[in-house]
Amino acid sequence: MPKLSVRDLALKGKKVFLRVDFNVPLDENQMITDDTRIKSVLPTIEYIIENGGTPIIASHLGRPKGKVVPKLSLAPVAKHLEKLLNRKVKFVPDCVGEEVKKVVQGLKPGDILLLENTRFHPEEKSNDPEFARQLASLADLFINDAFAVAHRAHASVEGIAHYFKEPAAGFLMEQEISYLEKVLKHPARPLLAIIGGAKVSTKLGVFKNLLKVIENLAVGGGMCFTFYKAKGYQIGKSLCEDDCLEEAKSLLDDKKLYLPVDVVVSRELKPGYEVKEVGAKEIPDNYYGVDIGAQSINDIIQLINNARTIFWNGPMGIFEIDEFSKGTRAIARAIADATVKGAISVVGGGDTLASLKKFNMLNSFSHISTGGGASLEFLEGKELPGIKVLKEK
Repeated sequence: MPKLSVRDLALKGKKVFLRVDFNVPLDENQMITDDTRIKSVLPTIEYIIENGGTPIIASHLGRPKGKVVPKLSLAPVAKHLEKLLNRKVKFVPDCVGEEVKKVVQGLKPGDILLLENTRFHPEEKSNDPEFARQLASLADLFINDAFAVAHRAHASVEGIAHYFKEPAAGFLMEQEISYLEKVLKHPARPLLAIIGGAKVSTKLGVFKNLLKVIENLAVGGGMCFTFYKAKGYQIGKSLCEDDCLEEAKSLLDDKKLYLPVDVVVSRELKPGYEVKEVGAKEIPDNYYGVDIGAQSINDIIQLINNARTIFWNGPMGIFEIDEFSKGTRAIARAIADATVKGAISVVGGGDTLASLKKFNMLNSFSHISTGGGASLEFLEGKELPGIKVLKEK
């Protein structure tokens, strides 16, 4: 780990500004429907408390666009965090200002404070230096454990770090960097990437960077059809990004790139309609491509069985509908089996995680990345502002 870690700081008697990602889904009754992101930072919170520090926790939630939106308050998260930690969590209805300062001054070692949604202030997203300074004035130390927003140059992620001598990474951030470096910089070989999902536009940079360092790159999901169209195939009513055709075409000659040879098609994007498997060149006019076919599943499983390091981002089809979920399920199972046999597996992306939750397979891989966009930008070779600003060891 090249960056300073929470382990490297003297925490006793110190107030610690801890940036986390508590951007969790809430239902209409303000109940949290998935607390994976909260649980993933508990080790850092507990470590700060055990070592005599006082965590002042900050996060955003949703997209309030710089205004106070009551249904995007972090108050329900404070209650949930109390249950998980089995400790009282104080909550303040803002993240800066006199009231917040007063509460912070009264904190004792062992207390935990959660601040209100940082994005209720427009200055958060504009990375306003004065807003960052106000946040920084609340604490003696800064720890970033919010990998999922490390690609955002926001005030509580990047700007704030400039006001501390030793801005450091929490355990989750440390783990994320360590596993992604294993993929990009020193993988056990062969290295395989499986990239799925709907859009090729968000992943072209990743394709280009990975193809420089990888043995095989398998494509799945809706993005296949942009590649097929670039090859001159008929794709029926399938998803396609026409403005990416030229760039997709430029990747087609790369021998490391695997495109599915068959697909599952359906007349409607709904359950209960007839599905059939066809060759990639034979998609009928009035059908949608919805999953990869049986031969493609076998081909990708063979690549998985030969790999020592596997990175997977994006489902193979419309997994939410059972009839269209076979490809995603089979690939998940094969990667899980390879992990048991000693391969390193790194899995990321919101839809990928949703599919694993559906298949009850969240604990089957070496590492599950909490940051879809951040992990893709990291693998694109970009320097993430939230990581760059942390102090080198």
